[in-house]
Amino acid sequence: MENIRIDMKTINIKKKLYIYSFIVWRYSTKYSRSMKHRSISGISPPSPIISSPDSNPLLLLAAAVAGAAATLSLFKPSHSCPLRRRRRRHRFILPMNPTANAPKPLTFSSPDSLSSWLRTRVPVAFLDSWGVSPGSKTIHNLFRELSLGESALVPQDHPAPPLRCVHVATVKIHNQRGAILVESHQLLSDGTVRTRGRPPSEKMLPGESVEEAAVRAVREEIGPMEVKIRPGTYEIKVEERVSASYPGLPARYVLHSVEAEIVGLPEEGEFSTDEAGEFEEEKTVSVKRHFWKWVDFDEALLDFGA
Repeated sequence: MENIRIDMKTINIKKKLYIYSFIVWRYSTKYSRSMKHRSISGISPPSPIISSPDSNPLLLLAAAVAGAAATLSLFKPSHSCPLRRRRRRHRFILPMNPTANAPKPLTFSSPDSLSSWLRTRVPVAFLDSWGVSPGSKTIHNLFRELSLGESALVPQDHPAPPLRCVHVATVKIHNQRGAILVESHQLLSDGTVRTRGRPPSEKMLPGESVEEAAVRAVREEIGPMEVKIRPGTYEIKVEERVSASYPGLPARYVLHSVEAEIVGLPEEGEFSTDEAGEFEEEKTVSVKRHFWKWVDFDEALLDFGA
Protein backbone atom coordinates (compact mmCIF):
# COMPACT_ATOMS: atom_id res chain seq x y z
CA MET A 1 0.00 0.00 0.00
CA GLU A 2 2.88 2.38 0.72
CA ASN A 3 4.28 1.83 -2.80
CA ILE A 4 0.89 2.60 -4.33
CA ARG A 5 0.64 5.88 -2.36
CA ILE A 6 4.08 6.95 -3.59
CA ASP A 7 3.06 6.11 -7.18
CA MET A 8 -0.12 8.23 -6.95
CA LYS A 9 1.83 11.15 -5.49
CA THR A 10 4.30 11.05 -8.39
CA ILE A 11 1.49 10.91 -10.95
CA ASN A 12 -0.29 13.87 -9.31
CA ILE A 13 2.90 15.99 -9.48
CA LYS A 14 3.25 15.27 -13.19
CA LYS A 15 -0.40 16.18 -13.80
CA LYS A 16 0.00 19.48 -11.97
CA LEU A 17 3.13 20.37 -13.98
CA TYR A 18 1.34 19.74 -17.26
CA ILE A 19 -1.67 21.79 -16.13
CA TYR A 20 0.52 24.71 -15.01
CA SER A 21 2.42 24.66 -18.29
CA PHE A 22 -0.85 24.76 -20.23
CA ILE A 23 -2.17 27.72 -18.17
CA VAL A 24 1.06 29.65 -18.63
CA TRP A 25 1.05 28.91 -22.37
CA ARG A 26 -2.54 30.11 -22.60
CA TYR A 27 -1.86 33.42 -20.87
CA SER A 28 1.38 33.92 -22.80
CA THR A 29 -0.60 33.62 -26.04
CA LYS A 30 -3.04 36.30 -24.87
CA TYR A 31 -0.11 38.46 -23.78
CA SER A 32 1.50 38.20 -27.21
CA ARG A 33 -1.76 39.15 -28.95
CA SER A 34 -2.19 42.14 -26.59
CA MET A 35 1.32 43.39 -27.30
CA LYS A 36 0.76 43.07 -31.00
CA HIS A 37 -2.51 45.04 -30.72
CA ARG A 38 -0.76 47.81 -28.76
CA SER A 39 1.98 48.13 -31.31
CA ILE A 40 -0.58 48.46 -34.09
CA SER A 41 -2.53 51.12 -32.07
CA GLY A 42 0.60 53.21 -31.50
CA ILE A 43 1.06 52.32 -27.84
CA SER A 44 4.62 51.23 -27.08
CA PRO A 45 4.85 47.98 -25.18
CA PRO A 46 6.85 47.73 -21.94
CA SER A 47 10.51 46.75 -22.12
CA PRO A 48 11.05 42.99 -22.13
CA ILE A 49 12.91 41.32 -19.29
CA ILE A 50 15.19 39.51 -21.71
CA SER A 51 17.08 41.50 -24.22
CA SER A 52 16.11 39.33 -27.21
CA PRO A 53 13.26 40.96 -29.16
CA ASP A 54 11.67 37.60 -29.89
CA SER A 55 11.68 36.52 -26.26
CA ASN A 56 8.48 36.26 -24.21
CA PRO A 57 8.93 35.72 -20.47
CA LEU A 58 5.69 33.79 -20.13
CA LEU A 59 6.57 31.57 -23.06
CA LEU A 60 9.97 30.91 -21.50
CA LEU A 61 8.29 30.05 -18.20
CA ALA A 62 5.92 27.67 -19.95
CA ALA A 63 8.84 26.01 -21.71
CA ALA A 64 10.65 25.64 -18.39
CA VAL A 65 7.62 24.01 -16.72
CA ALA A 66 7.09 21.64 -19.69
CA GLY A 67 10.77 20.75 -19.64
CA ALA A 68 10.58 19.93 -15.95
CA ALA A 69 7.62 17.65 -16.56
CA ALA A 70 9.40 15.95 -19.45
CA THR A 71 12.55 15.51 -17.34
CA LEU A 72 10.51 13.94 -14.54
CA SER A 73 9.00 11.45 -16.97
CA LEU A 74 12.46 10.35 -18.13
CA PHE A 75 13.44 8.98 -14.75
CA LYS A 76 12.66 5.30 -14.36
CA PRO A 77 10.96 4.46 -11.08
CA SER A 78 12.84 2.29 -8.63
CA HIS A 79 11.57 -1.15 -7.62
CA SER A 80 10.47 0.28 -4.27
CA CYS A 81 7.97 2.72 -5.87
CA PRO A 82 6.93 1.54 -9.36
CA LEU A 83 4.64 3.76 -11.43
CA ARG A 84 2.69 0.70 -12.46
CA ARG A 85 1.56 -2.03 -10.19
CA ARG A 86 3.33 -5.20 -11.22
CA ARG A 87 1.36 -8.39 -11.61
CA ARG A 88 2.37 -11.18 -9.33
CA ARG A 89 3.52 -14.34 -11.01
CA HIS A 90 2.50 -17.58 -9.34
CA ARG A 91 5.32 -20.05 -8.92
CA PHE A 92 4.73 -23.78 -8.68
CA ILE A 93 7.55 -25.25 -6.60
CA LEU A 94 8.06 -28.96 -7.22
CA PRO A 95 9.78 -31.16 -4.65
CA MET A 96 13.30 -32.24 -5.46
CA ASN A 97 12.34 -35.88 -4.92
CA PRO A 98 8.69 -36.73 -5.71
CA THR A 99 8.96 -40.05 -3.85
CA ALA A 100 10.43 -38.49 -0.72
CA ASN A 101 7.14 -38.90 1.20
CA ALA A 102 6.39 -42.36 -0.19
CA PRO A 103 6.72 -45.24 2.25
CA LYS A 104 9.96 -47.17 1.93
CA PRO A 105 9.91 -50.89 1.10
CA LEU A 106 10.27 -53.20 4.07
CA THR A 107 13.38 -55.27 4.71
CA PHE A 108 13.78 -58.36 6.87
CA SER A 109 16.78 -60.23 8.22
CA SER A 110 15.37 -63.76 7.87
CA PRO A 111 12.27 -65.71 6.76
CA ASP A 112 11.28 -66.07 10.42
CA SER A 113 11.27 -62.30 11.01
CA LEU A 114 9.21 -61.85 7.84
CA SER A 115 6.73 -64.49 8.97
CA SER A 116 6.38 -62.96 12.45
CA TRP A 117 5.70 -59.53 10.99
CA LEU A 118 3.13 -60.84 8.48
CA ARG A 119 1.19 -62.80 11.10
CA THR A 120 -0.08 -59.53 12.60
CA ARG A 121 -1.29 -58.28 9.20
CA VAL A 122 -2.28 -61.27 7.03
CA PRO A 123 -5.03 -63.65 8.18
CA VAL A 124 -3.42 -66.74 9.69
CA ALA A 125 -5.56 -69.05 7.56
CA PHE A 126 -4.09 -67.53 4.40
CA LEU A 127 -0.56 -67.44 5.75
CA ASP A 128 -0.65 -71.12 6.75
CA SER A 129 -1.78 -72.07 3.23
CA TRP A 130 1.43 -70.76 1.65
CA GLY A 131 3.33 -73.68 0.18
CA VAL A 132 0.45 -76.03 1.03
CA SER A 133 -2.40 -75.08 -1.32
CA PRO A 134 -1.79 -76.01 -4.99
CA GLY A 135 0.11 -73.33 -6.95
CA SER A 136 1.18 -71.34 -3.90
CA LYS A 137 4.73 -70.60 -2.72
CA THR A 138 6.32 -70.49 0.73
CA ILE A 139 7.47 -67.71 3.02
CA HIS A 140 11.03 -68.60 1.95
CA ASN A 141 10.12 -67.83 -1.66
CA LEU A 142 8.87 -64.39 -0.65
CA PHE A 143 11.98 -63.73 1.43
CA ARG A 144 14.16 -64.68 -1.54
CA GLU A 145 12.20 -62.32 -3.81
CA LEU A 146 12.68 -59.44 -1.40
CA SER A 147 16.39 -60.20 -0.95
CA LEU A 148 17.02 -60.24 -4.73
CA GLY A 149 14.91 -57.13 -5.34
CA GLU A 150 12.43 -58.98 -7.58
CA SER A 151 9.57 -57.61 -5.48
CA ALA A 152 9.02 -55.18 -2.62
CA LEU A 153 6.62 -54.99 0.30
CA VAL A 154 5.15 -51.52 0.85
CA PRO A 155 3.47 -51.03 4.25
CA GLN A 156 -0.18 -49.97 4.43
CA ASP A 157 -2.20 -48.62 7.33
CA HIS A 158 -2.26 -51.19 10.13
CA PRO A 159 -3.84 -53.75 10.29
CA ALA A 160 -4.08 -53.87 6.48
CA PRO A 161 -1.62 -56.29 4.85
CA PRO A 162 1.34 -54.81 2.96
CA LEU A 163 1.26 -54.34 -0.80
CA ARG A 164 3.51 -56.61 -2.85
CA CYS A 165 4.87 -54.58 -5.79
CA VAL A 166 6.36 -56.39 -8.77
CA HIS A 167 7.69 -55.15 -12.12
CA VAL A 168 7.19 -57.82 -14.77
CA ALA A 169 8.60 -58.01 -18.30
CA THR A 170 6.19 -59.71 -20.72
CA VAL A 171 7.11 -60.92 -24.23
CA LYS A 172 4.49 -61.19 -26.96
CA ILE A 173 5.49 -63.68 -29.66
CA HIS A 174 3.40 -64.19 -32.82
CA ASN A 175 3.55 -66.97 -35.40
CA GLN A 176 2.98 -66.65 -39.14
CA ARG A 177 -0.82 -66.64 -38.91
CA GLY A 178 -0.87 -64.01 -36.12
CA ALA A 179 -1.52 -66.28 -33.10
CA ILE A 180 0.25 -65.44 -29.84
CA LEU A 181 2.31 -67.79 -27.68
CA VAL A 182 0.80 -68.33 -24.22
CA GLU A 183 1.96 -70.40 -21.27
CA SER A 184 -1.07 -72.49 -20.37
CA HIS A 185 0.28 -73.96 -17.10
CA GLN A 186 3.42 -74.76 -15.08
CA LEU A 187 4.68 -77.84 -13.28
CA LEU A 188 6.13 -76.90 -9.88
CA SER A 189 8.82 -78.65 -7.88
CA ASP A 190 6.29 -79.93 -5.32
CA GLY A 191 4.40 -81.77 -8.08
CA THR A 192 1.48 -79.35 -8.26
CA VAL A 193 0.30 -77.62 -11.42
CA ARG A 194 -0.33 -73.86 -11.61
CA THR A 195 -2.54 -72.32 -14.30
CA ARG A 196 -1.01 -69.32 -16.07
CA GLY A 197 -2.66 -68.11 -19.32
CA ARG A 198 0.03 -65.51 -20.00
CA PRO A 199 2.88 -64.95 -22.47
CA PRO A 200 6.47 -65.53 -21.34
CA SER A 201 7.01 -63.29 -18.30
CA GLU A 202 9.74 -62.68 -15.78
CA LYS A 203 10.09 -60.52 -12.67
CA MET A 204 12.54 -57.71 -13.36
CA LEU A 205 15.74 -57.31 -11.34
CA PRO A 206 16.97 -53.95 -9.97
CA GLY A 207 18.70 -51.93 -12.70
CA GLU A 208 17.54 -54.27 -15.47
CA SER A 209 16.00 -52.81 -18.62
CA VAL A 210 12.79 -54.11 -20.16
CA GLU A 211 14.69 -55.48 -23.18
CA GLU A 212 17.19 -57.32 -20.98
CA ALA A 213 14.44 -58.81 -18.82
CA ALA A 214 12.46 -59.86 -21.93
CA VAL A 215 15.45 -61.66 -23.44
CA ARG A 216 16.14 -63.35 -20.10
CA ALA A 217 12.51 -64.47 -19.85
CA VAL A 218 12.68 -66.18 -23.24
CA ARG A 219 16.01 -67.88 -22.60
CA GLU A 220 15.12 -69.10 -19.11
CA GLU A 221 11.58 -70.29 -19.88
CA ILE A 222 11.77 -71.38 -23.55
CA GLY A 223 15.44 -71.96 -24.32
CA PRO A 224 18.67 -70.41 -25.68
CA MET A 225 17.17 -68.91 -28.83
CA GLU A 226 17.81 -65.75 -30.81
CA VAL A 227 15.52 -62.97 -29.58
CA LYS A 228 14.85 -59.85 -31.65
CA ILE A 229 12.79 -57.14 -29.91
CA ARG A 230 10.50 -55.24 -32.30
CA PRO A 231 11.01 -51.48 -31.90
CA GLY A 232 8.01 -49.33 -31.05
CA THR A 233 6.01 -52.15 -29.42
CA TYR A 234 6.58 -51.22 -25.76
CA GLU A 235 3.44 -50.95 -23.62
CA ILE A 236 2.88 -50.60 -19.89
CA LYS A 237 -0.12 -51.21 -17.66
CA VAL A 238 -0.82 -51.86 -13.98
CA GLU A 239 -2.87 -54.68 -12.51
CA GLU A 240 -3.91 -54.98 -8.86
CA ARG A 241 -5.22 -58.23 -7.42
CA VAL A 242 -4.49 -60.81 -4.75
CA SER A 243 -1.23 -62.69 -5.31
CA ALA A 244 -1.74 -66.14 -6.77
CA SER A 245 1.51 -67.35 -5.21
CA TYR A 246 0.77 -65.83 -1.77
CA PRO A 247 -2.99 -66.01 -0.95
CA GLY A 248 -4.26 -63.11 1.17
CA LEU A 249 -1.43 -60.77 0.10
CA PRO A 250 -2.54 -57.94 -2.25
CA ALA A 251 -0.24 -57.26 -5.18
CA ARG A 252 0.39 -54.57 -7.75
CA TYR A 253 1.88 -55.81 -11.02
CA VAL A 254 3.48 -53.25 -13.33
CA LEU A 255 3.51 -55.07 -16.67
CA HIS A 256 6.10 -53.95 -19.24
CA SER A 257 5.33 -55.72 -22.53
CA VAL A 258 7.24 -55.84 -25.83
CA GLU A 259 6.85 -57.86 -29.01
CA ALA A 260 9.68 -60.12 -30.14
CA GLU A 261 10.65 -62.44 -32.96
CA ILE A 262 12.02 -65.86 -31.97
CA VAL A 263 13.79 -68.14 -34.42
CA GLY A 264 13.29 -71.90 -34.03
CA LEU A 265 9.90 -72.09 -32.30
CA PRO A 266 7.25 -74.58 -33.43
CA GLU A 267 4.70 -72.70 -35.54
CA GLU A 268 1.66 -74.70 -34.44
CA GLY A 269 0.46 -77.06 -31.72
CA GLU A 270 1.45 -77.35 -28.08
CA PHE A 271 4.90 -77.96 -26.64
CA SER A 272 6.74 -77.80 -23.31
CA THR A 273 10.17 -76.56 -22.15
CA ASP A 274 12.27 -76.97 -19.01
CA GLU A 275 12.92 -74.03 -16.68
CA ALA A 276 16.56 -72.95 -16.79
CA GLY A 277 16.61 -69.90 -14.52
CA GLU A 278 15.31 -70.92 -11.09
CA PHE A 279 17.48 -72.55 -8.44
CA GLU A 280 16.07 -75.10 -6.05
CA GLU A 281 16.53 -74.15 -2.43
CA GLU A 282 15.37 -75.80 0.75
CA LYS A 283 11.78 -74.94 1.72
CA THR A 284 11.11 -73.15 -1.57
CA VAL A 285 8.82 -74.03 -4.47
CA SER A 286 10.26 -73.56 -7.98
CA VAL A 287 9.06 -74.00 -11.56
CA LYS A 288 10.22 -77.20 -13.25
CA ARG A 289 8.48 -77.16 -16.62
CA HIS A 290 6.50 -74.75 -18.84
CA PHE A 291 3.64 -75.75 -21.15
CA TRP A 292 2.95 -73.58 -24.20
CA LYS A 293 0.24 -73.23 -26.84
CA TRP A 294 -0.64 -70.84 -29.67
CA VAL A 295 -3.81 -68.82 -29.07
CA ASP A 296 -5.71 -66.59 -31.47
CA PHE A 297 -5.28 -62.90 -30.72
CA ASP A 298 -8.92 -62.29 -29.69
CA GLU A 299 -8.86 -65.22 -27.30
CA ALA A 300 -5.53 -64.06 -25.89
CA LEU A 301 -7.04 -60.65 -25.11
CA LEU A 302 -9.68 -62.37 -22.98
CA ASP A 303 -7.13 -64.55 -21.19
CA PHE A 304 -4.60 -61.98 -19.97
CA GLY A 305 -5.98 -58.56 -20.89
CA ALA A 306 -3.32 -57.72 -23.45
